[in-house]
Amino acid sequence: MTWSIIAKDAPTGRIGIIVATRFFAVGAMVPHIRTGVGAVASQAFINPLYGPQGLALLEAGLGAEETVGRLTAADAGRDNRQLHAMDREGNFAAYTGAKCIDWCGHALRENFSVAGNMLAGPAVLADSIRAYESQSALPFARRLISAMRAGEAAGGDNRGKQSAALLIHDGEDYPLYDLRVDDHADPLGELARLHEVARERWVHFRRWMPSRENPSGLTDRSGLEVLVAKSIAEGYE
Repeated sequence: MTWSIIAKDAPTGRIGIIVATRFFAVGAMVPHIRTGVGAVASQAFINPLYGPQGLALLEAGLGAEETVGRLTAADAGRDNRQLHAMDREGNFAAYTGAKCIDWCGHALRENFSVAGNMLAGPAVLADSIRAYESQSALPFARRLISAMRAGEAAGGDNRGKQSAALLIHDGEDYPLYDLRVDDHADPLGELARLHEVARERWVHFRRWMPSRENPSGLTDRSGLEVLVAKSIAEGYE
């Protein structure tokens, strides 16, 4: 099942994972990010331990390639697994097991990786890559969504559609976006709608929440609406 993208946005330093599949609640299992550490996407005949274990290895200082190697070497079911990862230095690595269901494969680029299985064909990844690379002017979240929709237009998951998720971290220990569509006839379309809803207020409100720089955040509610309005006017997202 599934295709996904892990990416680092050079202008903002944000790290994101986007995923879509014909499977229930993909956002609960596939995407894993820890700020300042890296990212892991575990899929195919999924091993849900890869996410937390992979982040622990990355946090201990292992690179993406060694992390992927350690996880798969210790797993007797490795031939059925697929995963890709990014380390804190922005290096990417991926693995597609020999028994993953066609079409399956992965690709690594300088600032992102793409992996998928049970896909309609190689064009799903190729068109996702092409769209991501050609739309660098788009804000990061919209760029990821657009890339996945290009892959869907090329056939996507050969079983159909059901769920999708978008997880993006910036410099904080909690996500900027954690959007999940668990069961929907058009999950990527719904994900795009949820992102638009988040842009209306959530991302602007979040700027004043407790942060690494200001652990208490905004404590005076009286000026909140003015600050949110200012953030909206600035076009922050």
